Amino acid sequence: MPELSVVVPVFNEQENLAELGAEIRQALRAIEYEVLFVDDGSTDRSFEVIKKLAAEEPRFKALRLAANFGQTAAMSAGIAYAAGRLIAFLDSDLQNDPADIPAMLRKLGEGFDAVSGWRRNRKDPFLTRRLPSMAANAVISRVTGVRLHDYGCTLKLYKAQFLKDLRLCGEMHRFLPAYAGFMGARIAELEVHHRPRSKGISKYGLSRTFKVLLDLITVKFMDAYITKPIYLFGGGGLCMVLAGALLALWTLYKKFHLGVFVKDQPLFQVSIFFGLVGIQMVLMGLLAEILIRIYYDVREREPYFVRERIGLR
Repeated sequence: MPELSVVVPVFNEQENLAELGAEIRQALRAIEYEVLFVDDGSTDRSFEVIKKLAAEEPRFKALRLAANFGQTAAMSAGIAYAAGRLIAFLDSDLQNDPADIPAMLRKLGEGFDAVSGWRRNRKDPFLTRRLPSMAANAVISRVTGVRLHDYGCTLKLYKAQFLKDLRLCGEMHRFLPAYAGFMGARIAELEVHHRPRSKGISKYGLSRTFKVLLDLITVKFMDAYITKPIYLFGGGGLCMVLAGALLALWTLYKKFHLGVFVKDQPLFQVSIFFGLVGIQMVLMGLLAEILIRIYYDVREREPYFVRERIGLR
């Protein structure tokens, strides 16, 4: 059993993989490790390069997904097949430096459960990459309560026990520190090297920032209300019903004490609207409670399908 599993999501990175393999071997030569390259439906020769690397180095293993399911699905597949007590994640574009992993292992040994990389001197364009990332990091830290400078850095290290039971979808991979924090993990942040991309084309765009902010709503719900959705929907519904009742009473007061006819008071229609919406929200909360119970009672399906494996069952 390896001590460390390094999960490397890959999508159309044929130019970088051979050099990345050599850097990993050099950086982890003193560690019992395995590397899981997860080919996320690459359309270039990435998987052929991975097969060659796996043939040369038995500690290199591979998964090939049937289509491009996204980075989150690729990382989820890597987590499922990782055999190590510790799991690290590494980008395949050579912007992360594998030589930072030993330092992260030492930091973890200080009593932490996870170590998150911080690209303090990030080598990306400011307006299109760094500025949106800074804003997203600030919002995520504020909402989740797990304060990190760089949620977007793929280079992270975790104790496997905090990842194995997670079910990831969407762009949820960047919220892994938050999920671990929700489970009580002690999280450290460590400055890591970040290198400019020298080969290949970036797969990240400005639109990803908006997806992250939308996923953040899901993350907050999963943290605060996943086991008690009636508190969210029912609480909001009761507030709406109460507001509707107060507006209705105000309408009656004006009718009987001020002589203003109901037909001349638009707040009466607003009170009816609030009451109907409030009742619907309470019913939504009850339905959500039923769905949550079903969710915990049935076996969830994985958000990916593996077409081919190398060195894995």
